Amino acid sequence: MKTSTTFSILIWINASRAKNNVAEIFARITVNQKRANISLKRKIDINSWDKSKSGAKGNSQNARLLNQYLDSVKSKLILIHQDLRNNDKLITAQLIKSIYLGEGEDNKSLNDLIKYHSNKIEGTFAEGTIRNYAVTEGYIKKFLEQKMKTSDFFLNQLDYRFICDFENFLHCFWPKNHPKALGHNTVMKHIQRLRKMITLSYHLEWIDKDPFRRWKPTFEKTNRQFLSDSELSNLETYDFISERLERVRDLFVFSCYTGIAYVDIMKLTKDNLLPGIDGSNWIITKRQKTNTLVKVPLLDKAQFIIGKYENHPITQITGTLLPVITNEKLNAYLKEVANFSGIKKNLTFHMARHTFATTVTLTNGVPIETVSKMLGHTKIATTQIYARVIERKVSDDMNALKTLLSNKSKQNLEENQSKSSS
Repeated sequence: MKTSTTFSILIWINASRAKNNVAEIFARITVNQKRANISLKRKIDINSWDKSKSGAKGNSQNARLLNQYLDSVKSKLILIHQDLRNNDKLITAQLIKSIYLGEGEDNKSLNDLIKYHSNKIEGTFAEGTIRNYAVTEGYIKKFLEQKMKTSDFFLNQLDYRFICDFENFLHCFWPKNHPKALGHNTVMKHIQRLRKMITLSYHLEWIDKDPFRRWKPTFEKTNRQFLSDSELSNLETYDFISERLERVRDLFVFSCYTGIAYVDIMKLTKDNLLPGIDGSNWIITKRQKTNTLVKVPLLDKAQFIIGKYENHPITQITGTLLPVITNEKLNAYLKEVANFSGIKKNLTFHMARHTFATTVTLTNGVPIETVSKMLGHTKIATTQIYARVIERKVSDDMNALKTLLSNKSKQNLEENQSKSSS
């Protein structure tokens, strides 16, 4: 790479802006006739300044200390210039100034990374994902303040110990107004988000090595709850006195028969109701979380719920297929729905999506590839989590295999007996 041909440093005072005859001292860097000024945070009486020597006049202790400081500034700027030149990097006056002030890429901090990453994902990631990153960023700042006793941390100082200490901090952290400390899998999610940010800084060449290269996440296996056939049937047929709870039940059941998540259901309009490849009604939409196209053929029970609310006052105002309600209220009311309908499980709206994947589809023999596509999963491994928890399906499949093998065995025995008799 072509390097600069000229480089100079001038220490000067801004006499034109002097107050009470006291002027501020600056360092001026000039590279190829382009200048950059650095305030040295020092002041001097104009009469005590030696312009020809670019320093303080006399031999007093104050003059000697100031001149020593100015010499050290020049030495540091020269070293920065030499380092850039030795590494065959493009040299500019502004770059030298930035490195001197600690603004160079070698001096990037966690706060710099958080700010850059937040700007990068704004408008490109789903709102929920951005919100999750904001929570992680909050924990990082709490860790720095409470454990590291600082407000920021240089990226080039990040190491494996920092990650371990942050993990321990999260395991012991009890969020305000939260019923318990952070769970293990939640901790892993926060560290994974930090890892993605650190990986970004590595690709930006803000750091030379990845501190996560030896770190591996460990997740505890969890059983995703879903409603059984009988529980779903009881919920569908229960006669609620409250119209509010009936609407909440209907939204939940609609998700049980479509697999569509809350945030995507709330945005459905008639424009999402289209004839599919078979001519019947399909829901065609995009998942907000992954921006993945989802196409779900409507089962009769889901179609019935859409028809039930076609002329409902709420849908007439909102223009949506189904009544709109906040996620917080929906999940709160589901506790009442569960109580009235005799469901002992902790009913949450996301459980409806799990019920679609298990009780409604996989258990009834729908291929996992089809279920994965309707759920809008980008990886089939995500759908396989549901397949692992369906013991009834495993039992049915193995019984079918036993019958098949038994029939083959009988057929082979009959063929052998026939050959022997002939």
